[in-house]
Amino acid sequence: MIIKDILKSNKFTLYFYDFIRKFRYNFIPMIRPVIIPNIVFNFNKFLRVTRINRKSQFEKLKNLKNKHLGERCFIVATGPSLKLEDLEKLRREITFSMNSICLAFEETDWRPTYYGIQCIGNYERFEKDIKDLDSECKFIGEPISKHKKIPEEFYVYPMNMLNHYVLHKKYNSKFSDDAFAVVYDGYSIAYSLLQIAVYMGFKEIYLLGADCNYSSDLNHHFKNYDCFDPTYSVAGIKMIHAYKEAKKYADSKDIKIFNATRGGMLEVFERVDLDDVLANNGREESLQQLSNIN
Repeated sequence: MIIKDILKSNKFTLYFYDFIRKFRYNFIPMIRPVIIPNIVFNFNKFLRVTRINRKSQFEKLKNLKNKHLGERCFIVATGPSLKLEDLEKLRREITFSMNSICLAFEETDWRPTYYGIQCIGNYERFEKDIKDLDSECKFIGEPISKHKKIPEEFYVYPMNMLNHYVLHKKYNSKFSDDAFAVVYDGYSIAYSLLQIAVYMGFKEIYLLGADCNYSSDLNHHFKNYDCFDPTYSVAGIKMIHAYKEAKKYADSKDIKIFNATRGGMLEVFERVDLDDVLANNGREESLQQLSNIN
């Protein structure tokens, strides 16, 4: 106690004391969950992108670069606003979906073109459904592959959790257009799939079921399955902060991202009506067919 009083006795030693205190309580607790994992991640990323390492589990992702250049897609999240009838309307579209969408498969013939998951708890819950799912690609976040043996046909993506494994007040994120190099955590699998969609070349992207609205009644999904984020009171705020990063990137690259969610709290992107989007596309296809005939 005497040493502390001495250090606090003048402004120079007080500054030193305050620095040590902040270092102890703010920086040291982050070394293991944040600093070290990021150093390892960035080192492996360097080896991968410079092609020093050509045998990483992410190599297959390179085959998907600009596969859908200039096309449009729909990213179907699993918020409470999602309706089964909307899934049926998307059967002719290129779609991404995720997590508990498997719960809809008994009630619809629709299946997502691409499926993604990055929460190990959800993966273990839906593992059989995911393996049985007939889709072009199944994307698995790297955190899962560290704990589970992943079938070879799955596409594992490198996921940087930033500082999101620790409690913090800054809900920061980043946006990547190179899923082979890095996919940044944005507090939701939908955000990861948005980055993958951009990597695949899509220029027109519609979000559906992305409510970002985590109510106190715990009705957080289109079908409840006893799963909720314990930090649900701020979960929507975190996601919206991340989506703002996506909006900045999209605007700078002339990529159009729209929100076709029926309700919810996400106001970052221009809202559109799903039925109008699909109806307009149908008219465009008819006009194109007439043009070809003439």
